[in-house]
This record gives sequence, structure tokens and C-alpha cells, in this order.
Amino acid sequence: MIVRHGDLKDLNACVVIDSSYETDYVWQVQAEERPYEELVITFRTVRLPRSMRVSLPLDTEHLVEDWQLGECFLVAEGDGEMRGYLDMTVQARQRTGWINDMAVLKKYRRQGIGTVLLREAFRWANDRELRAVMLETQTKNYPAICFFRKHGFSFCGFNDRSYANQDIGVFFVYDLH
Repeated sequence: MIVRHGDLKDLNACVVIDSSYETDYVWQVQAEERPYEELVITFRTVRLPRSMRVSLPLDTEHLVEDWQLGECFLVAEGDGEMRGYLDMTVQARQRTGWINDMAVLKKYRRQGIGTVLLREAFRWANDRELRAVMLETQTKNYPAICFFRKHGFSFCGFNDRSYANQDIGVFFVYDLH
């Protein structure tokens, strides 16, 4: 498998990837106010009564804008077929790479392609002396939460107003240094 910077042809292939997923678990958030101005936020893994299929709409306009920046838009290719991609932009002031989007074709999931893309993104970020890589995902995207935690990302915050559909966004960081 080859990982390389994506070109315009690759961008067209990225926008048609089905990034939907199925999950049996979610991260449930609970906020509790206690005396003395203490606020306790708890996330716990909850098993759903039945599997949930989630379709994620791709923001094609932002994907194109990110690709045009010419920063870190990686594609994984095997046997002449694009199998997945990772879109990361730089927040220069914070010296942080921000993973905006990442997807692998369904028939190639769980074969290490996401891991290879992520490692190459870390290499790219290290070469530019970034200090960290960050991302946001939904609390119901348990497969992504597990994937990123498995690869060394740590939970670092949340936003309960991230998404128009009322989903909660959770933030993860990977320290490069």
C-alpha cells in the first residue's frame, strides 16, 4: 500500500466514500453540579439496546477547501485503487494539526489502512515541528473513539453544541513531543 498526497482525481474519489458506521455503544455524558461551585462531568460507555447505523454527511465544500490548502491531504492506495484518506490542516498559532476528516472504504476497514494513514499524518506533523494532533468526533461514533484512543489519543474536552443535530462533540489530542 502507498500513502501519498492526494490529487484532484483522489479528491473526487474521497467525496463518494461512504463513511457511515454501525455501533453498539456510545459515550454518554452526565453533568452534575455539586456544592461549592463544583461541576463533575462524566463520560461512560453505554451499550445500546440495538445496533445503531449512523450516516455522516460529508462537507464537500470544506474538504475541497482543505485540499486546496496543500497541507496534509493523504490518500492510501493499493492495487491502483484509493482505499482511504485523511484530511489534516494546521492551526499555526497553536502549532497543532487538526484532523478534519478521515475515512476508509468499507470493504477495506479493519485492515490497518487507518493506522497507516494516521502514522503518516504524525510523520508529516513532526516534520513541520507541530506539537500535537487533535480531532473532534461525536459521542456516538464509538468506533472512532476506540480507534483514536488505541493509537494514543487522549480525551481533552467536549462541546455540547458542536452539531446542529444536538450531538455532543468530544475532542482528542495526541502529543507529538
